[in-house]
Amino acid sequence: MRAIIQRVTQASVTVGEEQVSSIGRGICVLLGISVEDTQKDIDYMVRKILNLRIFADDSGKHWSKSVMDKQYEVLCVSQFTLQCVLKGNKPDYHMAMPSENAEPFYKDFLEQMRKAYKPELIKDGKFGAYMQVNIQNDGPVTIQLEPPASTTDPKYGRKDSVDTPHPRRPQTPHLWKKGKSTQAKQSRRRKTWWKLAPQQVIVMLWIQGISPRKVHRS
Repeated sequence: MRAIIQRVTQASVTVGEEQVSSIGRGICVLLGISVEDTQKDIDYMVRKILNLRIFADDSGKHWSKSVMDKQYEVLCVSQFTLQCVLKGNKPDYHMAMPSENAEPFYKDFLEQMRKAYKPELIKDGKFGAYMQVNIQNDGPVTIQLEPPASTTDPKYGRKDSVDTPHPRRPQTPHLWKKGKSTQAKQSRRRKTWWKLAPQQVIVMLWIQGISPRKVHRS
């Protein structure tokens, strides 16, 4: 799931010649639903959207108040194009949830928004319709929001958690880095051993498991 949240002074949605929704001060939320989204993603997005502090308080301090704190309105618009994956210059939407599944999912999202806030202050467009969305951005302030554990890899077409190793990365990168660092240290030691006193050379060779007698014979 991906949301584009804009702080607005006003916003409206028109279908054909009919204005189906409008708000004054508040936020406009463009929402793209993915094929892999779950109820957990809805809960996270609803909580974050309503508590996002992008408004100033009464004293003028910025980034202090949320839309709920200010009792402003929210306009939600479903926008599957946010799940676009470019193939060359052509947009591909295979990551967007099909409309027959996305519509009830989107309605569930709106229901959760209304339960968490005042229902009369949550407005929306018309799902699946060709809409004209008029947004008067205030600032401008525009924020992109996604659930934390839903990073989609367009190349592999799946979601990976933060802890899931990448298919082409070493499975234990920290060990690989450690090994590389150890090799570099050993190389530096070999280059500077001749600067040491004989006793120090013997100790260095003993630490590395090399017999001083073998070195002397060679």
